[in-house]
Amino acid sequence: MRVPLTVADFLHRAETVFADRTAVIDEPDQPAQPVPTTTYRELGRRVRAWQAGFDALGVGEGERVAVISHNSTRLLELLYAAPASGRVCVPINFRLKPDEVSYIVGHSGASVVLVDPELDEPLREVGAKHRFVLGEQTENDLMRFDVEPRPWSEPDEDATATINYTSGTTARPKGVQMTHRNIWVNAVTFAMHTRVWERDVYLHTLPMFHCNGWGMPYGLAGLGVPQVVLRKVDGAEILRRVDAHGVTLMCGAPAVWNAVVDAAANLDGAVPGRDQVRVVCAGAPPPTRTIARVEEELGWEFQQIYGLTETAPLLTFNRTRPEDVDLPAEERARKLSRAGSPALGVRLDVSDSGEVLARANVVLAGYWNNPEATEEVLEGGWFHTGDGGWIDDEGYLNITDRKKDVIITGGENVSSIEVEDCVFSHPAVGEVAVIGVPDEKWGETIKALVVKAEGAEVTEQEIIAHCKQRLAGYKAPTSVEFRDSIPRTATGKIQKFKLREPYWAGHERKVH
Repeated sequence: MRVPLTVADFLHRAETVFADRTAVIDEPDQPAQPVPTTTYRELGRRVRAWQAGFDALGVGEGERVAVISHNSTRLLELLYAAPASGRVCVPINFRLKPDEVSYIVGHSGASVVLVDPELDEPLREVGAKHRFVLGEQTENDLMRFDVEPRPWSEPDEDATATINYTSGTTARPKGVQMTHRNIWVNAVTFAMHTRVWERDVYLHTLPMFHCNGWGMPYGLAGLGVPQVVLRKVDGAEILRRVDAHGVTLMCGAPAVWNAVVDAAANLDGAVPGRDQVRVVCAGAPPPTRTIARVEEELGWEFQQIYGLTETAPLLTFNRTRPEDVDLPAEERARKLSRAGSPALGVRLDVSDSGEVLARANVVLAGYWNNPEATEEVLEGGWFHTGDGGWIDDEGYLNITDRKKDVIITGGENVSSIEVEDCVFSHPAVGEVAVIGVPDEKWGETIKALVVKAEGAEVTEQEIIAHCKQRLAGYKAPTSVEFRDSIPRTATGKIQKFKLREPYWAGHERKVH
């Protein structure tokens, strides 16, 4: 017997086994009316209401439903509702500028656009055949409660479930096609490696649009785990939610855990969740100091993963092994700073040029409407990560540098090419190279190396302001350095690794 693996499996088990258990506690402080705390039975009812609403609109199987939202119960519901009915969910980074969102909506061919109320006015020009604001409008005008939706005619585990856009190395983002099989395998292996179980309580500190919340929403539902929604990351607020809801598990970039550690230093009483909370870190290699502070000052267990949007994302997992528990704290932290060992079902290799390669059931089906990029990234039957690294004698992957010119700041991927294009659009800029430099808070931050146009004058502040008007805030340079020239090879190429060297001197790795 062969039964297709689809995202519907997770919520089906939740409704069957955990119907009366708390499913989702929505963010109370948001512009829309929060969804009342739901059980898994009520969550299933709401998911079917979304599906029946799409039926009424005439949105067919395979059509794309785009969602631009901060973390919310409604976004979480749509990650279940669209794919489980044979449609495709396109969760979009809410921090992007309107023209960037418009490109993604147009490129994906979305027939439905759902927008967070806070983004309604800024994204007023972003539309599709059907456009709704999440909240009162979707509750009253779209969702069809207690109407049985049309079932998916032919469930197929190889069908595209979500399209997640990533900046990659090009100015235009690429749409990563995740199949139901990709998502299913990632959710199950992620839950296994992090040891999710029925007594956990999860806090959504990670943006749900990031690799569908790294696939956590699916595995959590399958095990009946209560999910607490956090709209915006704040260290002190995370500590309050841990205390209020008994949170035991969270995921996020190093900057999130730095914020929590800093907030905990100002607490009057004990840190909540000590010896009960475990945090999963990814998005950028964490500094050893961050790892040590999480475990020593918070008393929380630190785990690390490595992966990409193209890999659903889990490729490696790192958790202190029983044989390493008695090592000195500094040595444990050093071991935890490695990307990790291959997750179940993942095969890793390193090319002759030092690029990390992967084979797994979590690797993307392809880039949406971009066969050339798909062929390139899957050349030779291996996924080419674009990251440089090596595998040590314990079988652990260590990331050392990026083959691609992608800057990861606060867990967000930023294309240096895109930023360069924006800086260069300033009339006073003659040449520019954008690189990532080490930053204690964000891991990396963006520096623009600028040669002024002949006879022109411009300040650092003017260039930064110019970029902030045209790019999402996190993509704008945080510093500008003026130079007389930018060295190039004989063929005119800029060797960015040479430009980065002075800033990374003294750092063992060329990523932070």
